[in-house]
Amino acid sequence: MDEIDVPSHFLCPISLQLMRDPVTVCTGITYDRENIERWLFSCKNKTCPVTKQPLLDTDLITPNHTLRRLIQSWCTLNASLGVERIPTPKPPIDRTQIVKLLSEAKRFPDKQLKCLRRLRSIAFEGERNKNCLESAGAIDFLASTMKNNSINTQQDSAVLSEAAIESAFGVADPIQLISVKTILFEEIMRVLRDQISQQASKAALKLIVELCPWGRNRIKAVEGGAVSVLIELLLETSERRACELMLIALDQLCGCAEGRAELLNHGAGVAIVSKKILRISHAASDRGVRILASICRYSANSRVVHEMLQVGAVSKLCLVLQVDSSFKTKERAKEILKLHSAVWKNSPCIPVPLLSSYP
Repeated sequence: MDEIDVPSHFLCPISLQLMRDPVTVCTGITYDRENIERWLFSCKNKTCPVTKQPLLDTDLITPNHTLRRLIQSWCTLNASLGVERIPTPKPPIDRTQIVKLLSEAKRFPDKQLKCLRRLRSIAFEGERNKNCLESAGAIDFLASTMKNNSINTQQDSAVLSEAAIESAFGVADPIQLISVKTILFEEIMRVLRDQISQQASKAALKLIVELCPWGRNRIKAVEGGAVSVLIELLLETSERRACELMLIALDQLCGCAEGRAELLNHGAGVAIVSKKILRISHAASDRGVRILASICRYSANSRVVHEMLQVGAVSKLCLVLQVDSSFKTKERAKEILKLHSAVWKNSPCIPVPLLSSYP
């Protein structure tokens, strides 16, 4: 294909590759649909890439069927040279179709699973589809689906919750990620508490990790009960990836004062975080030390400092300095130990072999 002289008007001006689904914008320039939609919806541009003229209506993208047929004919004529004929693209989804799909799922609960699978498929087909899903109210529907899940069997309930969470993950873009409501976190926590399936729980944890960095979502997650649920799950879980996701989420939540307060108010918060250090993986240990660092820098009153001694967190930090850990993890542990050395350094709570590594 590289050695074939492709007609220049068959190439997308953005990618300079053969167009598979040519569409024309209001400036009269034709692009491959995937590339122009990425330019408009992912990169948030409002101008035509070639002419630099403003595109007042970014939804006004017209399929260029004539050019597509010419490209297909050219591919057929050059098949002997190794050129594959491009398939005829499916018509793009529109908001009306999505509204109809959501309406049908609301009226007939037995069709919800089929609807969620279709939403997931639509979301992963392109950025334009995500915009259509959001404008049609798909995010609110997904949250209500998790809240009102009344499926009879545990297996079907697990599949439904997993599909809802993965669909929400697929639909979300930065604007929607910032504007989610506390109720969404409450329903994600319900999925985690119910532990209806390992797949649904991991999907829920991934969604929390994706949501927390945006806007005020950390505070919303704390209000939705995320910290206590994650701590309770850590007490019961030993599976590597699940523990890593829980510690990542707790690390993010401890980035705000509300999250640190909730962790410290839980009787097992500091204890379980320190226990998981050096027991799961290097990634989990790094997150555990980061959580303790956040607490020690910003929330370490006298009670907290003594609690860390009593539950073995200080001893664990000393151990981190002695074993095979990443450079950053060791540096962070050293910084924590220096921060409160006046209280901890000569404490009888730290085993003598570990005191030797105290910085």
